[in-house]
Amino acid sequence: MEALAEFADGGGPVLGICNGFQVLCEAGLLPGALLVNERIRFVCRQVELLVESNRSPFTAGLQEGERLSIPVKHQEGRYFAPEETLDELEARDQVALRYAPGNNPNGSARGIAAVTNEAGNVLGLMPHPEHAVDQLTGSADGLRLFESAARAVA
Repeated sequence: MEALAEFADGGGPVLGICNGFQVLCEAGLLPGALLVNERIRFVCRQVELLVESNRSPFTAGLQEGERLSIPVKHQEGRYFAPEETLDELEARDQVALRYAPGNNPNGSARGIAAVTNEAGNVLGLMPHPEHAVDQLTGSADGLRLFESAARAVA
């Protein structure tokens, strides 16, 4: 984790998906924590997300307000942070993705599905974009996050 923290501090792009998001929060690279889902059940389904910010390398190729269809697969995916921290995240444009109305599968605070660090180079998200990379899987929207990152670092 020390090497990862140094890489992130140097501006390197870091992506944490699902449990990786939990690890980034626990390591202090991202604010907040991931708690057990509100209904205390494993959730596996396609959800609709709204792009809230495109200042991260992973969302730079997306338009704010755009909808993405990406699956979630977790039991401990409810994003939580104190109200003061949530206000700061909103003010600093650190909420990258939010569950679209009616799509919050876990009770995440303010419907948050993904957050960044202050610099924007570290992104944690609960949905699984790697499982939405081909229309045969129901959506290729996840691929767009990876293509965006590839363009940003090229």
